[in-house]
Amino acid sequence: MKKNQVHFWATVLFLTTLSINAQEKDSTAVAAKDSLLGRLENVTGLDAATSAQTPLNIPAVSENTVKGKLKDLEEAYQYDSLWIQVLHENRILFDDMYAELNNIEVDTSYTVDLPTDTLKARLQKLDERTPFNIAYNPSLERVIKSFLTRKRGLMERMLTASQFYFPLFEQELDSHDVPLEVKYLSIVESALNPKARSRVGATGLWQFMYTTGKMYGLDVSSYVDERRDPIASTTAAAKYLKKLYGIFNDWDLALAAYNSGPGNVNKAIRRSGGYKNYWNIRRNLPRETAGYVPAFLATMYLFEYAEEHGLKRERAERTYFETDTVHVKSLITFDQISELVDIPVAQLEILNPSYKLNIIPKVKGKTYTLRLPVKHIGKFVNNEKEIYAYAKAQEDSREKPLPKLITDNDRIRYKVKSGDYLGKIAERYGVGVSQIKRWNGLRSNNLRIGQRLTIYPRNSVATVASHSAKASSTKSVSLPKDPKKVHVVQSGDSLWTISRKYPGVTIENLKKWNGIRGNNLKPGTKLRLCNCSS
Repeated sequence: MKKNQVHFWATVLFLTTLSINAQEKDSTAVAAKDSLLGRLENVTGLDAATSAQTPLNIPAVSENTVKGKLKDLEEAYQYDSLWIQVLHENRILFDDMYAELNNIEVDTSYTVDLPTDTLKARLQKLDERTPFNIAYNPSLERVIKSFLTRKRGLMERMLTASQFYFPLFEQELDSHDVPLEVKYLSIVESALNPKARSRVGATGLWQFMYTTGKMYGLDVSSYVDERRDPIASTTAAAKYLKKLYGIFNDWDLALAAYNSGPGNVNKAIRRSGGYKNYWNIRRNLPRETAGYVPAFLATMYLFEYAEEHGLKRERAERTYFETDTVHVKSLITFDQISELVDIPVAQLEILNPSYKLNIIPKVKGKTYTLRLPVKHIGKFVNNEKEIYAYAKAQEDSREKPLPKLITDNDRIRYKVKSGDYLGKIAERYGVGVSQIKRWNGLRSNNLRIGQRLTIYPRNSVATVASHSAKASSTKSVSLPKDPKKVHVVQSGDSLWTISRKYPGVTIENLKKWNGIRGNNLKPGTKLRLCNCSS
């Protein structure tokens, strides 16, 4: 593993110390946990790579196994409250920066102690050591002075948070021969929030749209969104920017194309009469892109001359904690890892931001990793079989199963019809209203006829997308003689509404007792309301 990657993941541990809320488990799960905790009392380190090659034979977990008590193997971590504050407060800065790009004030003057001659000299020095075209112009001066007044607090907090991310960014950018100054673009894109999501669905530190992310190998499913993974997304951003530079042979235009697409940049060049300098085509670019490169250059300037402008950053006394990864061999949740390895769920979320539901899935043909502090890796690797056995025991004891993994290939595009509403659509596909809103960037429950919605159905595609007679058919079953144990399907009935009418009867019962393969019901059909013969 690359050294800077180790350092990056280690430093973000400063960001969180939230406690774990214990959850009550049923007797089987509790016994499984107690059995495992007893085995974890005296563990030794084990090489993660070697363990990853060992076949996994998950042992049975007996509830009668002698119970033990988990003991920490290392001293408790001490955290500075500053980093907790940075983590939580910086999340809201993305909206602030996003709004700034759309309303950047390049024509408004601000009074700042920054003589134009001084700014010109500093910009010239920056231009000498970077491939970007950093030439003075009045518009850039106004943006810099705007940031020094209106966005001063945001910039100071970015100076602090950047300590965690910039070493990683520089490593990845350098390995792809991309200018290291591109690291400042992440501040403009996301305000250094790995879970940032724009109104149009762009996600992560580098704000990848779904299709562009897929082009550069970023996996997106119900469980995983690699656009939120700092390492994977930075690699993808470096590749994409290098591709754009190959098209325009100019880093300023590459940045503009990264924001609005190469097609919009080409249109701006044509409309300007063939100019290729960013400032000459700026008036022909989309509004957000018109503020994009100035915001990037202003950010670069303020970072390079932060001390001269009295911009303060908080520094950590301990810069790095080491981390390592292990390949996950079976489905497991953050709650389970937290309980067994003694690490707060909030830390797991920071170290593993790509897992959307705090669940690491097991999918054939894919490899998913868990990142932990090095002091926890040995405990996890040395007890993998017991850990996975405990996770399986908990899964088996759940009243409801974990969500089924839906890949991008399983998503559907639904066209809104007259009479549709979000609750109706959500019930049809077995998902939540909030999920549909999140997948489509909806800010309200209002829909319009003809609107297209992206949905990742929890039910299989064959079940929810097909309305054929085969899907809704039932096996031939004998009916009880007692009419009170039979329901005749009426127009408008569904398995859900029928189950609500009869206490103790579930949708699963109705399907099992009547051999139903789909969800559609035909009026007049008679359904058994019990698992009985008479």
